[in-house]
Amino acid sequence: MKILITSGGTSEAIDRVRSITNHATGTLGKIIAERCLEAQLEVTLVTTKTAVKPQAQEGLTVVEISDVTSLIHILKDLVPKHDAIIHSMAVSDYSPVYMTGLAEVADAPTIDSLLTKTNAEGKISSKDEYQVLFLKKTPKVISLIKQWNPAIRLIGFKLLVDVSKEELFQVARASLITNQADYILTNDLADICPTRHGAYLIDQENVYPAQTKEEIADLILDKLLEKRR
Repeated sequence: MKILITSGGTSEAIDRVRSITNHATGTLGKIIAERCLEAQLEVTLVTTKTAVKPQAQEGLTVVEISDVTSLIHILKDLVPKHDAIIHSMAVSDYSPVYMTGLAEVADAPTIDSLLTKTNAEGKISSKDEYQVLFLKKTPKVISLIKQWNPAIRLIGFKLLVDVSKEELFQVARASLITNQADYILTNDLADICPTRHGAYLIDQENVYPAQTKEEIADLILDKLLEKRR
């Protein structure tokens, strides 16, 4: 079985020295990859330069990406070649369009006129006391996966913050339907700390709880191997 795993967090460039990113370390994706390798599965790990990774070993291929555009380019090629994908990467929701000072914003005839501009400098000047950064929404990568390979088994991830368990499950099941996923691993940031990583693996009928990254990895591997038993 060929398993594709995404981990870490994408980074969207503002200029050549600044970027917008997130706090994802890739630790959970690394543990999942290690569990799959221990089960003698072939693993392709799509991750970022700064994310933690398993040690180089037989059966493991590591592919590094940076932003959403490069992620889409790589996955479009890899998804049709794999049996399952565990999409744990924290993908940027927005990408920078243009950054400027308040004076230009105030003088612009319309906001739309600024959205067609781009920053040409390698490093945007920091002389202004305040800067305005315009962002555009990035494509939802998870929604493209079944378009590229309708037969692939898809395990998606959904992180929310300070919500009820009812809402957590409701959002996860909505994602199941929207993205044609087989499972969604959902959790609340409030349930994550250095010693605990509370989460629920959800399908259309069942909820499977886990309390640590290792339990999550074992749970996901168990569901992947069910089809082989």
